[in-house]
Amino acid sequence: MTTEIHLAQQPEADALLGRSPLAALVGMLLDQQVPMEWAFSGPYTITQRLGGNDLDAGQIAAYDPEAFAALLSEKPAVHRYPGSMAKRIQQLCQFLVDEYGGDAAAVWTDAKTGKELLARLKALPGFGAQKAQIFLALLGKRFGVRPTGWREAAGPYGEANCYRSAADITGPESLAKVREFKQEAKRAAKAAKAAGN
Repeated sequence: MTTEIHLAQQPEADALLGRSPLAALVGMLLDQQVPMEWAFSGPYTITQRLGGNDLDAGQIAAYDPEAFAALLSEKPAVHRYPGSMAKRIQQLCQFLVDEYGGDAAAVWTDAKTGKELLARLKALPGFGAQKAQIFLALLGKRFGVRPTGWREAAGPYGEANCYRSAADITGPESLAKVREFKQEAKRAAKAAKAAGN
């Protein structure tokens, strides 16, 4: 099943995210300390460099770590920190191989409740509480994965009609609104910190 995604803002990269559960997970993993579009176009770049048309958890987990880091470091780099992200991607893929037979979608396909799904996402290497909630909201809002109580489990990211995270992006206009929300949140946090000193 293919879902229309607009996170990378590049047709080929977004098409991969829409059809590949592993690409979506890797994109979410990469979504830190770089612009969202850069992070979510990473899975497509990796796929191209590996010479395939999708990511394979078993292949990535078994890849020589130095060679994989070099693959991510090639210009243009997949991330601002390609070496550490290569390691994280391999850890994620190894976990998926060990726990889910390499099938990324198995993380969510049989989750009965939002709470169970959130716990599964938080167990993934590189997924803290916030990243897990954002990805849960992304699954619910964009991929139609909606176990009982998914919105509650996703916290504020599960709210309808908001522009808080990657889960709320449907095109350039909503991307701008999410970016605005994040900048406002940063400003508020900075002001609160300054007031506390």
